[in-house]
Order: sequence, then C-alpha cells, then structure tokens
Amino acid sequence: MSTIDLNNYTCSDEGLILPIINEYTWAEWVRATLYMITMLWFFMGVAIVADVFMCGIEKITSKTRIVKIPDPEKKDEVKTIEVKVWNDTVANLSLMAFGTSAPEILLSVIEITGNSFKSSDLGPGTIVGSAAFNLLVITGVCIVSIPKGETRKIGNIPVYVTTTLFAMMAYIWLIVVLKGITPNKVDIYEAVITFLMFPVLILTSYAVDKGCNRRKTSSELEVGISLTREGSSTEIIHLAKELGRQKDMTEDEAVALATKKILAQQHHNRGWYRVHATRGLTGGHRLIPKVKKKFNDIYKHVTLQRLHEKIVDKEDVALSVLDLSERGDITIYNGLFLSLFQIYKHVTLQRLHEKIVDKEDVALSVLDLSEGGAKAVVEFTAASCAVLENEGQVRVGIKRYGKLDVPVEVIAETIDGSAEAESDYKQLKQKVKFSPNERLQEIFVEIIDDDVWEPDEMFYVKLTTEDKSMVVIGKTEITQITIINDDEPGKFEFTKPSYIVRDSVDTAQVFVKRVNGADGTVSVSWKTKDMTAITGKDYNGGEGTLTFGHGETSKPIEIKLMDTDLEERDHSFQIELKSATGGADIGKISKCIVTLVNDVEFDGLVSRIANKTSKGLDGLRLDTSSWKDQFREALNVNGGDLDNASVLDYILHFICFFWKALFALIPPPSIGGGWLTFVLALAMIGLMTAIIGDLASIFGCLVGLEKTITAITFVALGTSMPDTFASKAAAVNEKTADSSVGNINGSNAVNVFLGLGLPWVMASIYWAVKGEDFEVKSGSLVFSVILYTACSLAAIAVLMLRRSLSIFGGAELGGSTGFKYACGIFMCFLWVFYVIMSSLQTKNIITVNI
Repeated sequence: MSTIDLNNYTCSDEGLILPIINEYTWAEWVRATLYMITMLWFFMGVAIVADVFMCGIEKITSKTRIVKIPDPEKKDEVKTIEVKVWNDTVANLSLMAFGTSAPEILLSVIEITGNSFKSSDLGPGTIVGSAAFNLLVITGVCIVSIPKGETRKIGNIPVYVTTTLFAMMAYIWLIVVLKGITPNKVDIYEAVITFLMFPVLILTSYAVDKGCNRRKTSSELEVGISLTREGSSTEIIHLAKELGRQKDMTEDEAVALATKKILAQQHHNRGWYRVHATRGLTGGHRLIPKVKKKFNDIYKHVTLQRLHEKIVDKEDVALSVLDLSERGDITIYNGLFLSLFQIYKHVTLQRLHEKIVDKEDVALSVLDLSEGGAKAVVEFTAASCAVLENEGQVRVGIKRYGKLDVPVEVIAETIDGSAEAESDYKQLKQKVKFSPNERLQEIFVEIIDDDVWEPDEMFYVKLTTEDKSMVVIGKTEITQITIINDDEPGKFEFTKPSYIVRDSVDTAQVFVKRVNGADGTVSVSWKTKDMTAITGKDYNGGEGTLTFGHGETSKPIEIKLMDTDLEERDHSFQIELKSATGGADIGKISKCIVTLVNDVEFDGLVSRIANKTSKGLDGLRLDTSSWKDQFREALNVNGGDLDNASVLDYILHFICFFWKALFALIPPPSIGGGWLTFVLALAMIGLMTAIIGDLASIFGCLVGLEKTITAITFVALGTSMPDTFASKAAAVNEKTADSSVGNINGSNAVNVFLGLGLPWVMASIYWAVKGEDFEVKSGSLVFSVILYTACSLAAIAVLMLRRSLSIFGGAELGGSTGFKYACGIFMCFLWVFYVIMSSLQTKNIITVNI
C-alpha cells in the first residue's frame, strides 16, 4: 500500500519561502487566483517602501556645502553660496537608478543566493523584460502624453548618448559572455567585468557632463543647476497678489493653486516624480496638490490676461485686445482664443516666468540673452499693436541690443490669426538688416481696406534668424497686430467685468473700449450703482458721458474715491453703460464691478497666501518629514488632505493601509542624513522582493507559464508601473525630456551591471572555490536579449528621426498629433512583438538556433 506525501503537491517546491502553510487540498484555480492577487498587493507594498527609499536617496543626494567664490560683479571680493555635494549625473546613475531599479536588482540577487548559487530564469528575465518595457512602452507613453502643439527634447545629449552606448554594450556583452567566450557558463573575470562596468559608466558620464558644462559659472559647475531662489520667491508673491483678488477663492484654495503652479515651474528629478506617482497609485500624499478645475481655469485666465494686459516694454506699452475674464462665457472668443493659444502656448507661456513685467512688481527676468555682449539680441519693440483698417499699413518696430558693432540680419514673417493673408493684409516675409551700431529698424505690413463690416481681427509677425552664432531672438519674438474695423461706428464695452482698486488710490480708472468699428464721432453714457460701497461715503458716484472721436478706441471712466477706513475685503459698486449715440451700440460687457480693497487688509492677505505657499512648498520636499508627520501622512487618506481626496483615493488607501503603517516605522530621512532610511528601506525591499519572487514562480507554475514568460510579463510590469506614471508626469511638467526618457537607457544599463554583475560575481566565486564552473543556461535568455537589442535599436532610431526631422516636431516627445500617436503605437508594438516572440521561443513553439 503506497503512502501519500501531503507536503508534496503541485508547485509546492517552486518558492524559497512560500508556501508557508500546506495547500494540498486547495483547488489549483483558487491558489492561482490568490497568488495573483497577493502578488499585485505586494507590488503595491514594494512601491510604497520604494517611496520611502527614494526619500532617503533624495536626502543623501541633496546634501549641500557652503563655498566661497569670486564675486563677478565686485572686484577683489568674494561671495558665499550653497552648492550641492552630489553631481546630478552621478546621482541619477547611481543612487537614483538603483532606487528605481532596486526590486529587479534585488530579485536577481536573492534568487541566485537562495537557489544555492545556481542560475535561474526569473531574475535575469525580469531585468531584460523590465528594460524592454521601460524603453519601449514608457517611451511610447511619453511621446503621446505631451499636450497638443508642444514638444520636449532631451537637453543633455552627450550624457544621453553615453548612457545609450553603455546600455547597448551591456546587452551585447551578455550575448558575448553567454554564447561567445564561454558558452553556457560565466567565469569570474567575466562577472567582474560586468560588475565593473557600473563604476565605469558613472565616471564616463560624469566626465562627459563636466566637459559639456565648462562654460557655466563656478557655482553651477559644482551642481549643474542654477542656485538662485529669488525668482521663486518673487513668483510666489506675484501669484499671491493675483489670486488674492479672486473673490470666489478662499485662502487655502489660493495656497493650493499657487503651490501647484510654482511646482510646475521648477525642475524635478526622476525620483521626485517616482514618489509622486507612487503616492497617486496608493492614495497617499501627492507632491503636486490637487486643485479644483474651476480654479485651474481662473489661473489660466489670470495668466493669459497678464500676458496681454501687463507686458510692458521699455519703449512701448502693449495694448490688450483680448478679454479672458471671469464672465464664464468664453465661447464667444473661441476662434480668437484658439489662434492666440496655438501660437503663444509653446513660445510664450513656457517662458512666462522670464518674460512678464508687471506694472506693480519688479521684472522677473534677469537672463542676459546677449551672453555678456557676445551676441546681438533682436526683438520687437512691443508685444502688440493696433491699426485702423483704413490706414493702409502698420508700422512694426524692431530693436537690437547686446553686440552692436557687427551687421546682423533677421527674418520677419507674418502668421495668420483670425485675420487672413491676402484678404485682410498682405503676407510678408522680409529680411531685416541692421548695419553696425544700428539699434532700430521698421517694417511695414500692408492692410487691406474693404467696405465690408467685420469684427476686429488679428494676425502675428514672428522673428527668426539663420545666423544663430551671432544673433539671438529676444523675449518679444512675436508681436500681435489687431486690425480695427472702421466701417462701422462700433460697440462699447468694458475691457473686463471687474476691477480691484486699493482704497489709497485717489481715482479709479475703468476703461471702456470701442470694438467692431471706429468710424465717426460717437458717445456712450454711463451710470454708477451702489452695492456694498456707498456713493458719497466710499466713492463719488453718479453718471456721465464718454465721447470717442473718429478712430479712437479706448477711454477711461474716472471715479473719485473718498477717504474711508475699510475693514471688509470687498466694498463694491457697479458701473453700467446705458446708451450710445451716432449709430454705435452697447457690447457684451455692459456692466463692470469695482471692488475697493483696504491696503492693509490686502497686503495681509497677500502675505498670508505667500507665507502659506512657501511653507507648503517646504512641506512637499522629500527629505523634511519628521516621524510624527510621517505617521500622520501614512495613516490618513491623501496625507490628511481630505477635502481633495477622491473615492478612488479612499479605496487605494484602504488597500495599502497595512503597508503604509508598516513602513512608517522606518526612520524618516531627517534622522541620520537619509542613510538610516536608505539601509532599512533597502532591507525591506529585499524581503518583499524575495516574497514576490516566490509568488511569481508559484503563480506561473500553477497557470503553466515558464519563469521567463512570468518574468518578462507580470513581474516586469509590476516593478515598472510606478515608473510609467512617473515618466508621464515628468514628460508633461518638465521643459526637457531628460527626467522622463533621457535616463531610461542609463537605468537599463545599471540593471545589467548590478542586477546580473553582482550575483554573477558571488556565484562564480562560490563555484570556483568548489572547483566547478558557474553554469548559466543561455537558451531563452540569449534569445530574449538579442530580440530586445534589435527592438531597442529600432526605438532609438525612431527617437533620432523624431529629433532630426521637422515633420515629427524636431523633438523626441510630442509634435503633431498624427505622427506622435503613430510613433507611440509603434513603440508599444515593438514591446508586444518582443513579449510574443520570447514566449513562443520559451514554449518551444518556434525554434531558433543561436
């Protein structure tokens, strides 16, 4: 009579740790389902502890020191500055790359040490599969994620080329080792060379990065970034002033919006976006605050209004003809808005922080485009101008500064807006030449006059140059020209529906504009109406008439304000346009609300918003959490910001609550300079990864999948999913593609050098001591590596074509909708092709003799 071993059942011998209880009586489909769910849950746990790990790395790599350098502005004096200890390139390719790839690397190390130093398929398969997913799928996602009309280019090309070459070399080296030098085995010297390629990669990339940055200042050479923080503080104050004027927005909402917009203007590394993505996937405290859609719309309106109403040139004042105020009925300006937005969005809004000069604030831009007088800077004298249709032509001024002692040439070219070439104006593409020491030139664009009434229309003139070695196009590279129709008397309306006026001002000026015609002398009457402000007490109200001569398009209504001690935020009165003469009519914005704001109260509000925003930005740093804050954020949905938590946040928080509470026990980065966090989090990642390896092996066994297939699909996807969301966010928010796809090849190379080099060194030494060879079966692994290498070459070729050909937008990411989606789909197709072919070869459905 035979006996039955209850401890020997299907797939019971696949794991190093699991199963921890006897599953003999369980149905296989039940076991497979439970193992799959548990594996997904552990992936979320690894993502959370990797979040803690990245915070420790951020603390370590953000360490600074104080140095003294010669003051470039004052001779024989020095100034003290704070510089980062870690070079950004070294940080990205060492600790940052290790932080994002720790699960794959540790899985390979743990698998080989737990398997008596015998090679297996799960660890190497996960490394190659993860590399394929990162390069192909994540790059494809980033290409299509860029907003319409925008592009992102890799900024540090020399370092990118270096890491790409190392990545190619890494996988070619695997083929040489496993099939060329010593087939199906790895000697000690081969393992050591594989491992030593890691420091060689770092040193080479560092040398390339330093060589490319020799022109930077001494302080920037230390860190690779600008160290000034004054621009950020100025922008916080400016945003606080603008948002403080929004009556429907509370202080907390203004702080959240200001924080989000300041963060969007700052550069962040891949680790920062990785943490943000992980917290979004687990219902945690996001690094970018959630803001209600209506407040995002308010910010866009404020930004665009500033762009058109507050750009002040040293010689000319830009005239605004676009109203993007809070009326809520923006659809009537839809065509105008789209024309403006498409032209300005990429060129102007991305450099808004450098370009805008507010009438109340100091100019934010301190950038010397002339590079110390080495180049000539050419730009328009004004950002916009207006012309009556019957004037026949419009004069556009172009000025030059910087290097003046050489002749330069630029090209001025018209671009259609709502006005179209040959029907509203004569198209122009003209070379403008500046003689030596000539500072000002003019061009004339012919305006076509007709007898047909049309609404006011606009077109644009853009400056370009072919000689980029000597000429730089300045900040005002596009000017907007508005053609004012003069065949009708026009309509009267306010420039915007509300004004904020400080009570210390003697007179409030509210502008009325004349649109859709400027023919003849006409007038419009107006009248004030009390709201919370009282005429005779707070202001001198009443009624009056504005008279516009032929061709005049803008005049102010002046309201005398009276001395009063306002204690409330919004004492308001209304002005209404009543009737017009001379055939003119009243336009859309016939009423305007004037709000009188107490200086002390308003300044206090601005101060509170600015201080809270600054504090909020400090609170979002990865390396400043105390143990108390760490537990508070871990145990509360959305880090305690319940007002902005969604239903999905609550669900994810519930699922991940155990992991959050457990890993909150790890000391925060503020203790021990981040190293204690680094070590303990790494240990937890190792333990979690060991369990994930068992879960994946047993699950694959139960559903009939070989370890190689399980590795390149389920495990690779599970470890790479946070990186997908992180890269997508970085692609959208960063000005370059470096933080999204620029360092993928570097991370893939590090995966091989550490994820295979380290365990191979350990195993080869172990077997050499025993007098035996370290055997590594090359069949499925080599085929997978060759297939991945071919797909990666195709993907890199696509990126090179996208950068070099204008039809793709001249950049790695974004561009025209059709081409970017075609490239993204092609990238994902390469990954699907890689997975299918690798699986077929592993299943012996296809046979490839290598």
